[in-house]
Amino acid sequence: MADLEFESGSQTEDNPDQNGESRQAHHKDVPVPRWKRILGLSISVGSVVAAIVTGSLCALVTIQNPRTDDAEVFANFIGIAPQVDGPISRLYVGDNQYVKQGEPLFEIDSRPYQYALERALSEQAQLRGEIVDRERTVAAQQSAVVAAKASIGVSEANVNRAEHAVNAAAADVAASQAAVDRAQAEWVYVNNNLHRLQPLLARQFVTVDQVDRAHMQEQANAQAVHQAQAEAKLANAQMQASLAALEQAKAQLQQSRAQERQSVHNVPTLEPYTAQTQARTSAVQRAQYDLNNTRIYAPFDTRVTNLTISQGQYARTGTQVFTLIDVRYWWVVANFRETQLKHVRPGMTADIYLMPQMNTPLAGTVDSIGYGVAPDPTLIGTLSPGLPNVQRTLNWVHLATRYPVRVRVNAPPPGLLRVGESAVVVVDGAHVPPDVR
Repeated sequence: MADLEFESGSQTEDNPDQNGESRQAHHKDVPVPRWKRILGLSISVGSVVAAIVTGSLCALVTIQNPRTDDAEVFANFIGIAPQVDGPISRLYVGDNQYVKQGEPLFEIDSRPYQYALERALSEQAQLRGEIVDRERTVAAQQSAVVAAKASIGVSEANVNRAEHAVNAAAADVAASQAAVDRAQAEWVYVNNNLHRLQPLLARQFVTVDQVDRAHMQEQANAQAVHQAQAEAKLANAQMQASLAALEQAKAQLQQSRAQERQSVHNVPTLEPYTAQTQARTSAVQRAQYDLNNTRIYAPFDTRVTNLTISQGQYARTGTQVFTLIDVRYWWVVANFRETQLKHVRPGMTADIYLMPQMNTPLAGTVDSIGYGVAPDPTLIGTLSPGLPNVQRTLNWVHLATRYPVRVRVNAPPPGLLRVGESAVVVVDGAHVPPDVR
């Protein structure tokens, strides 16, 4: 029995093909139940339908919520440069240090600028002293002008008085001349009367007494004529004196007016000193400005980077010392395909995933969408003056152009973001702001 089993086992091992054929024939002979065929067909169709539905949902979500992993983090940054020359006497910050607005960054040796300010202040004080002296001189000269004007008034009064004296003397001359004429007329009458009476005395038509009285009257009238002529000469002399006084008063008036004009011309002006005052004030302000600029402060909340200097280095005006990153405002530049831009609008919300922290999204808002990128020379050639350079080859695979979309980071966590950091941006297309619908 054992021998028979050994032979049958060995026979089975020696003829495996025959055993397989017998099993296949056995399976072919056994029919498959109907429910199994229906179940297998249902599973196959369900898998295909589930794959189609899943793919459609993924495509719909991807279209409605555009996403890209071609994104980088950016921030504003400036190169800090001094506005005055000098060695750096103190350096308050280190590389990659966070600095608040108004905190000192570094300080330049301020001694030369302090000396310049003191010199400018000294020159300004000196000019102010000169202006005070000049004002005193001006006041004295103006007093001389006032005195000259008063002298003119006195001289004009003297001229008026002399003119009145001349007029009075002329009246006296006229009156004295009239008195002379009257006295001469009376003397002629008395003299004629005497000559008529003298021949009548011999004939005794008149008495001796009458002739004597006539003779005495003639002598008295002759004396009156001489007296009137003397008074007329005196009146003429007084008129000549009045005329001389008038000429003297007029000459004095001209002299007073000349002195007044000379005094006016001698009054100094303050215009040159006024111009110098402005220049000295500007010099003081410039020196103070340079002195203030020896100490440089952070213009905003920032982080220092690219610091490669140390205390003692000579800083030059306009030469960048290190870079400051403005940490108040961060954004991400995400490059979306041109076919996705129709689903992106400014004001939409977005989720930002940083590569180091993919599980913690940051809230963002689409700020703007780019409207231009550099043309691809492999497609259209080179744009240059002259004839266009058109490519002779044809690219069968045409890739979609990508346009930059600027996404602002809302309330960025301090110390988390870095310039140039890779990110993934997913735009929430389901929530469109009212102003962009």
